[in-house]
Amino acid sequence: MNTAVRRTATVALAGGLMLTASPLAAPAAHAATPIPSISAKGGFLLDQADGKAIYGKANTTRRQMASTTKITTAIVVLTTPGVDLNRKVTIKQEYRDYVVRNGASTADLRTGDKLTVRQLLSAMMLPSGSDAAYALADTFGTGTTSAARTKSFISKMNAKAKQLGLTNTMYDSFDGISAAGYNYTTPPELAKMARHAFSSATFREIVKVTSYKAAATTSTGATRTYTWYNTNKLLGSYSGANGIKTGTGTAAGPCLVFAATRGTKTYVGVVLNAPDRFNDAAKLLDFGFGSTTARTMELRSLPSGAQRD
Repeated sequence: MNTAVRRTATVALAGGLMLTASPLAAPAAHAATPIPSISAKGGFLLDQADGKAIYGKANTTRRQMASTTKITTAIVVLTTPGVDLNRKVTIKQEYRDYVVRNGASTADLRTGDKLTVRQLLSAMMLPSGSDAAYALADTFGTGTTSAARTKSFISKMNAKAKQLGLTNTMYDSFDGISAAGYNYTTPPELAKMARHAFSSATFREIVKVTSYKAAATTSTGATRTYTWYNTNKLLGSYSGANGIKTGTGTAAGPCLVFAATRGTKTYVGVVLNAPDRFNDAAKLLDFGFGSTTARTMELRSLPSGAQRD
């Protein structure tokens, strides 16, 4: 999200008392590696294989999560019974109007273009397109109006959180733009949601790439090629990085949900309200892998004009 979006999410959470202020003690397997110091107000790292906690900071403090919300949007779509990833969706002007009205990050989807569900997932997860998130919520929700359908879709997001036993997670938004502030989670619960999403092969394929090209059919029958760049600078910078999603908001601060695989080991992590989110993520992954990659990591640059989130 850009600055305009961040201004829409200024309401502080109520009842967000920090009950866990210090990191978890290092598990025996990581005892030789110093517990990292991170800029994030909240953070978590888990083992993808068994969900075991490796690191935690401010585990019970509820925080807004900005566009990392889109992880849940994606997995709700992908776990819809009988979902057809090749289904064509026509882009409505209201999706573009929503982006303009909120100053939201965008995939610059053009009115009348037809994109597949698979393409829309990439448009949402790479450049953090809120227009794509709106299109998916409108398509996979139920009701006679777009407002009813998006409300229905958000209910499905909350049902997904309940299914996973996430008692400190709530959604009032399909993309993280939350005027009321009732779009929050905790570091371990967001990590658990990300672990669930990362178990989907399609999800993994979408979030691991630094860029993606999509050919869409325009309203006149011509072909338009979209090119989207992944806002997650950890990709291509940290050895083994393969996901997952950025997010930024005034109340949320800079956020990152991340993953990396080396050999047979995969770690999934979260940093919330993290001024130095990419280096924080690299430090936590180093803690998991017992490596020192963060010390020499050089972040990938985004092309001029690419979305930032």
